[in-house]
Amino acid sequence: MHLNPIQLFDAVSSTFTYILAGPENGEAVIIDPVDQHWERDLAHIERLGLRLAYVVETHAHADHVTSAGRLRQLTGAKAAVPSGCGIPPAEVQFNDGDVLRFGEGETIDVIHTPGHTAGSMCYLWRGNLFSGDTLLIGGCGRTDFQGGSAEALYDSVTRKLFALPDGTRVWPGHDYKGQSVSTIGWEKRHNARLAGRSREEFVALMAALNLPQPKMIDVAVPANRNLGLTYMAS
Repeated sequence: MHLNPIQLFDAVSSTFTYILAGPENGEAVIIDPVDQHWERDLAHIERLGLRLAYVVETHAHADHVTSAGRLRQLTGAKAAVPSGCGIPPAEVQFNDGDVLRFGEGETIDVIHTPGHTAGSMCYLWRGNLFSGDTLLIGGCGRTDFQGGSAEALYDSVTRKLFALPDGTRVWPGHDYKGQSVSTIGWEKRHNARLAGRSREEFVALMAALNLPQPKMIDVAVPANRNLGLTYMAS
């Protein structure tokens, strides 16, 4: 049985949130929830007869505030975060190679992919890769703040993510062009920033982007290091 993640979208920050559940209705995991949508997300979980077991973050986001703390309070779920992102309130601090278990034998493999931020993680579940801001459809996350490193991101993608089977589905943390899913094989061949580019060429490309700071960074990063609880959307 091939199970698809439930993909939800925040139009303000172009952020994807994912709900994962196995074939046996029971426990669910949510990845990268956004504060303004906590009611929507809980409604999906309730409608499907699921119980939220874990709220998972790919990194400490700079462009939106998480609802992880609120969801944890409302459901009793545990927060699970990358250990290198400085989010001390979370019960689970992931390290590279960890496995998160939930439901009836469901497992999520934890892959440390520094580059966008020093602590960024990707998660692999049933042939689906939740790539956060590390690997986007046709692109990648920026590398110019929060301990980011273009060298590290290149190595994370080319050595870890591109080593996965070509058919692995890529579910990104953001998309700005109306796309929703890709594959590792397609990204290896066609990703505009990474495909066919040497490490040196990639580093030079990223250094020349000169992107503005995210509008929310001064609010979002401190809030997200406390699971969003220092900031609550009405």
